Amino acid sequence: MLKTTTSNIDGHKITEYLDVVVGEAILGANIFKDLFGAIRDIVGGRSGAYEAEMGKARQIAFDEMEEKARALGANGIIGIDIDYEVVGEKGSMMMVSVSGTAIRYS
Repeated sequence: MLKTTTSNIDGHKITEYLDVVVGEAILGANIFKDLFGAIRDIVGGRSGAYEAEMGKARQIAFDEMEEKARALGANGIIGIDIDYEVVGEKGSMMMVSVSGTAIRYS
């Protein structure tokens, strides 16, 4: 399925706008990742554990959005927006939300 952040697809005609589709994922970071993340905050550098969790949450959200679009008969999603939030007590959970417009194009 074609996915884009733009509102059109160069070289193609959008034949039908179906509906807004959304995918969301909330993942908790375990205590060991929190501990190593805190150490990284002190000494600097990247936190591979957190990056991996963010990537996993983003993929889950995109998969969910695409599944909803397919259920509508879409072959594309345009105008995709990606949002990241930290939620929960002391920011212990990461949320990724993606949304876009499910379309049919030729």
